[in-house]
Amino acid sequence: MGLHRSPSASMKYYLPPQELLDDLCSRFVLNVPKEDLESFERILFLVEQAHWFYEDNSVEQNPSLKSLSLREFTSLMFNSCVALRPYIAHIDDIYKDFTSYKVRVPVTGAIILDESFERCLLVKGWKIGASWSFPRGKKNKDEEDNMCAVREVLEETGFDISKLLKIDEYIEVTIGEQRVRLYIIAGVKDDTVFAPQTKKEISEISWHRISDLQQAGNEAMSRGANGLKLYMVGPFLAALKSWIASHAPPATQKSEMYFKGSLGNPTNGSTGATTKIKNNHLIQLGFESRQPDTRPGRSFRSFKLNSSMIIQAMEASFSA
Repeated sequence: MGLHRSPSASMKYYLPPQELLDDLCSRFVLNVPKEDLESFERILFLVEQAHWFYEDNSVEQNPSLKSLSLREFTSLMFNSCVALRPYIAHIDDIYKDFTSYKVRVPVTGAIILDESFERCLLVKGWKIGASWSFPRGKKNKDEEDNMCAVREVLEETGFDISKLLKIDEYIEVTIGEQRVRLYIIAGVKDDTVFAPQTKKEISEISWHRISDLQQAGNEAMSRGANGLKLYMVGPFLAALKSWIASHAPPATQKSEMYFKGSLGNPTNGSTGATTKIKNNHLIQLGFESRQPDTRPGRSFRSFKLNSSMIIQAMEASFSA
């Protein structure tokens, strides 16, 4: 999530000072509920939030600070934070397990359709060479699927789907070990204005014709008919086209125009009908399949976290 900065021979970049690292550790790691310090994966998610804040705010305000990868930032935090320092010898294995765990955290979002049901809304990531995808993101601890979808779509597009979302209307697929559920939000007006609410995460938002998006089976990465680089789009297309075929769009006049969403304040659209599509098949409402146990603490088998020691370190830092 680092800044895109052109290299300069006269510009030197510096690592964050200890004072800044202490502030980030106190703000994002120490001042959290005790249950968030009971597993390494929860701690690494907190460190990741600190990393986002560092890149989006600290580096932006002080361009002389070095933009760091999450791995580099994690190492600095473990070295500087008194509560994490005892585990620095295991940082490589801890980080490896964390990245493995992340790809199993359930993801939810939305497939937003226009009034003709011919186009869907896609967002493009911030980094150079980023792919286009449906707005979606990982669930937080104890977060319901539909609430995660509302939060993530609002963050990435500025559009509130809470009044349009029907809890039993979604497409769900499993990609690798990750469950991905996208709610169908149908009948959104062409002139709806979209604006990402987060910094340096989304670079473009636009409508794309579904006929230009090629189905890619269960492959996460695919290409559209026009060469568009897509991520987590292809596996949903067969079920999406089945849904569209069984529902009449609210728009009676279909446009051939390619509309690109502008950036600004969002407005509301209208909704579609209710059904549920799961694992690329129409199924009865109310059916739920069992998912793998991806709760925190299931992936870190090699280490025992001494949460009491961390809590003692927290109390010591507060009394200092």
